[in-house]
Amino acid sequence: MDEQRRHDRPDRRTVIASGLAFAGTAALAGAPAKSRLTLHPDRVLNEIPANYSGFSVETAQLSDPSYYEAGNTSLIALHRRLSPNGVLRIGGNSSEFCYWKSSPDVGPQQIKLAGLGRAGNTMPQHFTPITPQAVTNLRGFLDACSWNCIYGLNFGTGSPARDAEEAAAVADVLGARLLYFQIGNEPDLYTTANNLLRPAGWGFSDYMRQWLAIAQAVCARVPNARFGGPDVTLSADWIARFAREAPKRLGQRIVGLSGHYYASGPPQSPAVNIANLLKPAPAIAEEMLGIMPAARAAGLPFRITEANSCYRGGKPGMSNALASALWGGDYMLEMAALGGKGVNFHGGSGKEIAASVGDKLPGVRNAADEKIARLGTFYSPFAGNRSEGFSARPLFYAMMMVEQFANTRLIATAFEARGANATAYAAKTADGLRIALFNKEPSADFEIEIDLNTAARGATLWRLTGPRLDAISGIALAGAQIAPGSADWQPATVETVRVAGRSLTVSLPRASAALIFARS
Repeated sequence: MDEQRRHDRPDRRTVIASGLAFAGTAALAGAPAKSRLTLHPDRVLNEIPANYSGFSVETAQLSDPSYYEAGNTSLIALHRRLSPNGVLRIGGNSSEFCYWKSSPDVGPQQIKLAGLGRAGNTMPQHFTPITPQAVTNLRGFLDACSWNCIYGLNFGTGSPARDAEEAAAVADVLGARLLYFQIGNEPDLYTTANNLLRPAGWGFSDYMRQWLAIAQAVCARVPNARFGGPDVTLSADWIARFAREAPKRLGQRIVGLSGHYYASGPPQSPAVNIANLLKPAPAIAEEMLGIMPAARAAGLPFRITEANSCYRGGKPGMSNALASALWGGDYMLEMAALGGKGVNFHGGSGKEIAASVGDKLPGVRNAADEKIARLGTFYSPFAGNRSEGFSARPLFYAMMMVEQFANTRLIATAFEARGANATAYAAKTADGLRIALFNKEPSADFEIEIDLNTAARGATLWRLTGPRLDAISGIALAGAQIAPGSADWQPATVETVRVAGRSLTVSLPRASAALIFARS
């Protein structure tokens, strides 16, 4: 997690194509604006896998072996609340400065780094040991959650020998819980002033050669080792080249493609605000157009292994507010509509995230922010610690909503939003349809007529709500909040929607989302 590429965002415009509907700046007020959504059940865009949802954390989080372990029941409950099939990705900036401490006498690698001590460098400024006990505890945690893991190895300051030793130990302990190894974190940024893990002029060819040396060393120690990559910022060129070249070297050991996406940053920039966060980002689709043909040609799934609303820990009052939930739920389903096979939102404790970006959280403005960050950086989907328990942030509720699309077939839609900032997605299930609606307008309500294009016996609806876009509390899904500590949750308000033939009509208030279950 570092200086992510900020996609330039043109003025909002209405786009209706292959399941995505974005819309723009019309001033809507007074009576609810009428709009129309048409579903196309015969046009399947993507098969959404059971493990679509996931979290991403810094490798340095493992420096506290009590964090991910079977006794951390509060954190386990939140993971199980989200998904029975989730993916925990371990990596981030700190993965480049962590080392495998297999015994007490093992120290960090001796290497000269241009970025250490340099003003403006936003990489870790010290090395962090990871012990075998931390990985053993991680296995117990994953078993308790029924989750699997993507494990990051140190490319930035690592070596083939060190990484192979760590990989062998990790593979032995995690076993079937290990989906694959990734090697390195955002290597496309290694030469930037904020990073400086490689000299000027270093590029993809150098990366591929050095990456392969580590991968081959791992294979020598782990006969069934599997890999994903290149784990870059959403850089279509690097991802497409990796998809073409890595399988030539390692064949079926390459099992996935990965990239990152941050919607904005840095947090201290005035341009990083709720209004800009919620604007459509056409560049996402443009990047995916460069990635997905290569992914399909290689027969490899593409996953966003690290994402969030604002890099370097997030922005208070935005990344931990209702706005982040509306952005995050929309982003997850947009990626699914574009062909993605999973999204992992980055998070974790303030201490580890701060250490990963140069020992500071630039979003912190005052003591109140420091208190929030202590329990979980602003963009983290959940917050807490072992002694006080863990609780859900607004983004978590959006992830719960999107989890209802796991194991479904996403279909094309056409949404006539008539100039409003609203989106819609739909999927086929074994028993009907699921439809997600997002209204990101701060002061405009909608009435949406939905043409199902298939028969339905009935429909019900959950709403994702909060007091206002910048609210950091009072967020609820289906009228209910997740109980802190236990993660207990049951829908409290389930609306019945009348179906007339093959259509239905629903209201969508400002700054809210809705999930419709239509029964066939």
